[in-house]
Amino acid sequence: MTKEAFDICVVLVEPQGPLNVGSVCRSMANFGLSELRLVNPQINHLSHEARQMAVKATPLLEQAVIYDSLQAALADCHYSVATTRRLGGYRPSYSMPDQIAQEVLTLSESGKTALVFGREDHGLYTNELELCQCLLTIPTHKNFPSLNLAQAVTLCVYEISKVRLQQTKKLKTRKLATNEQMESMLQHMRTTLLDVDYLDPQNPDHILRSFRQIFGRAKLNAREVRILHGLWSRIDWIENERKKARKSLLTKTSSQ
Repeated sequence: MTKEAFDICVVLVEPQGPLNVGSVCRSMANFGLSELRLVNPQINHLSHEARQMAVKATPLLEQAVIYDSLQAALADCHYSVATTRRLGGYRPSYSMPDQIAQEVLTLSESGKTALVFGREDHGLYTNELELCQCLLTIPTHKNFPSLNLAQAVTLCVYEISKVRLQQTKKLKTRKLATNEQMESMLQHMRTTLLDVDYLDPQNPDHILRSFRQIFGRAKLNAREVRILHGLWSRIDWIENERKKARKSLLTKTSSQ
């Protein structure tokens, strides 16, 4: 597993199901996280069942670090997010996965950030929630509010991965064609479409303005502009061949 630019670990407190732990590892690997911490696990996290569910993410299982307490697991973390479905009382303020994703990514650039998940049956206790700086809840239906542990982890790391991908796309913004390149292509297009009688010779720019808007929305790069130039050139050649064939036919007809 390669180390990412962000530093996020997933912490499972007293997990009770080996299948869940294996599934968590698989989800982490799917979304680019590689550090798993287990607090007092109630099962053998290296069991056959866990390995079966982890599939190719088995190295995450093998590299997982075990702690005796949540406090120990979070000792080197700069920011911790605790998940809970029980709100109110001492838990008045909370966020949702999509709301916290950007903050977690930003904070993880300067220090280790933890996503903390509780027991399958009881979640996190109040004293454990107090060790974390932020509470997170996943909105579920009131008639069936409890999520499977692995599903909860998947939803949270997915939201973080989604924001990270959006940021990557922004950093890799494509270089657009220059205005000169666009105008050259559009003038070629104008000439070609006039030649094949597609545009009204009395007002050719009426339709051409619509094409300008279409291409403007498309945000063409230089390569795409060259492709369109090639298209117009091909149409020019076909039209020229058609005219030559028609001229040859007329010449033969008139000579008979």
